[in-house]
Amino acid sequence: MPDGGSRPESILDLVGNTPLVPLRRVAYGVPYRVLAKLEYLNPGGSVKDRIGAAMIDRAEKEGLLKPGGTIVEATSGNTGVGLALVAAVRGYRVVFVIPDKMSTEKIRLLRAYGARVVVTPAGVPPDHPMSHYSVARRLSRELPGAYYPNQYENQANPEAHYRTTGPEIDRDGGPELAAVIGTVGTGGTMSGVGRYFKEHRPSVRIVGIDPAGSVLGTYFRTHELIRAHPYLVEGIGEDIIPKSIHFQYLDEFVEVNDSESFLMARRLAREEGMFVGGSSGSAVAGALRWLGKRPLPEGATVVVLLPDSGDRYLSKFYSDDWMREKGFLDIGSTARDLLARKGPTPALVTADPTTVVRDALAQLRHYGISQMPVLAGTQNVGSIQEDEILRRGLADETVFERAIASVVQPPFPEVGADTPVADVLHRLREEKVLLVRDPATGTPIGVLTRHDLVGFLSEQGVAHAV
Repeated sequence: MPDGGSRPESILDLVGNTPLVPLRRVAYGVPYRVLAKLEYLNPGGSVKDRIGAAMIDRAEKEGLLKPGGTIVEATSGNTGVGLALVAAVRGYRVVFVIPDKMSTEKIRLLRAYGARVVVTPAGVPPDHPMSHYSVARRLSRELPGAYYPNQYENQANPEAHYRTTGPEIDRDGGPELAAVIGTVGTGGTMSGVGRYFKEHRPSVRIVGIDPAGSVLGTYFRTHELIRAHPYLVEGIGEDIIPKSIHFQYLDEFVEVNDSESFLMARRLAREEGMFVGGSSGSAVAGALRWLGKRPLPEGATVVVLLPDSGDRYLSKFYSDDWMREKGFLDIGSTARDLLARKGPTPALVTADPTTVVRDALAQLRHYGISQMPVLAGTQNVGSIQEDEILRRGLADETVFERAIASVVQPPFPEVGADTPVADVLHRLREEKVLLVRDPATGTPIGVLTRHDLVGFLSEQGVAHAV
């Protein structure tokens, strides 16, 4: 992208230098600064704009693509758009081969750029003659003057991110940058970013997000290639190990499923004003899960890459009917709704740090609960649990006359009151208790347990939906 006030020569000069914007509502309660890198603001609407020109530049330099030639690529849609931008500016024809699980919007978008689009069946093995990989290779051999960039093997893919995306994050993330988190498909983005940071700031953790059903995360952990299983989120994960991914530059993988990916993408649109695709939902959901398990230095900054725009998915997960059809969510239910169904027990029973242990124990027994948060004003400073009080009391009965500081446990993890039930479910698979806070006022309003969620699901008959 041109510097300062210089004028761009073409649309390609506007690729890159995407902004970092804080996530405030969906990352509420996370004790770190979480910044989203808005790759969907590239002119073609995705991070893949970065590799389009890079791959074609290399092909032209090496004489693999001649003036007036044809670019043939296997794509989930976004790389096709990035290549279509280059083709429009430089006068190439384009043919894209896309699996039929991809959205109608993507197919129409590619055709709007003048591309010929060939749709192949999804779910066939990579070496099947009808896979999008095989069809693209065949067409590149058969069409005169055709060039197959093959983003899955082309080293200009990760190189583009090493030269642009990594330095941008380094520049804008600040001195407290502790981790960069993003989804992995061809692996070019995170491999290139990872290589940059391993060379320049090796303390920064590089975390890949992989959809359940993909082979990449398992291969990273076990070095075994398993069989892929179908999933609905588009543009990330693989059923092969691309040569464009370099695992040595990645530190960890986190797995997310379709439901949490789509629900988080919808939340990003409604709560942050970020109209993004399902893979962006995957990135943020995976980032929040990782941050819940990996303590970072106080004041740390984390950057999460949001790969593409939501305009490609209006007929899919942004459609309530589609979400209901796929059984992902009771659309209207949130953590606030769960609190409203708790029954006669108050949604929030608390103690403060000066409460005497005997009084706190009596309060637990009065309400028939076994645990409660300790609040200093609205600050979540700890928790107490009946079993721990009794254990310590048996060893030293004077404990009952002391302030609860002597028996306090770590604070409960938090969720916002507007968090969808599906997200609460995934959090409660890992945590026993969650403190619910109203993001509008910053006030704790209740506590949710696994018992509360199971009761709600059994009443509503929607266990399958989340």
